Amino acid sequence: MTRTILFDSPFLLGFEHTRDLIERAAKAAAEGYPPYNVEQAEDGGVRITLAVAGFSPDQLQVTVEGGQLVVAGRRDAEGKPEADKAYLHRGIAARGFLRTFVLADGMEVTAATLEHGLLHVDLARPEPERLVRRIPIRSVG
Repeated sequence: MTRTILFDSPFLLGFEHTRDLIERAAKAAAEGYPPYNVEQAEDGGVRITLAVAGFSPDQLQVTVEGGQLVVAGRRDAEGKPEADKAYLHRGIAARGFLRTFVLADGMEVTAATLEHGLLHVDLARPEPERLVRRIPIRSVG
């Protein structure tokens, strides 16, 4: 509630984008499946690792859209008689998922690797080009 009041202030004009980013980040934080880690890499990048046991590479999709990293997993029911199995205990989730991460400007996905049931998504923030712009001074009068 405070967040909405803060961004609705008449003194903060043009910050709708920032408010939307915060709301998207809060929504993404509320998601619980699959579990994940976020690590700081030695080269200054970031590695996100998601536990996706039982998913094959063709069942996973990593995309970047609108400043968000979207990782999706879908389960195919075709060819797998899951409904015919009688489980005594079922602790391994067999459902699809959609996990989103809000990216800062300039963040780039450099790689996605599936290894031993863990999906590693590597991100980097390249050093921005240093731009010096000379402003001409004009004389009046």
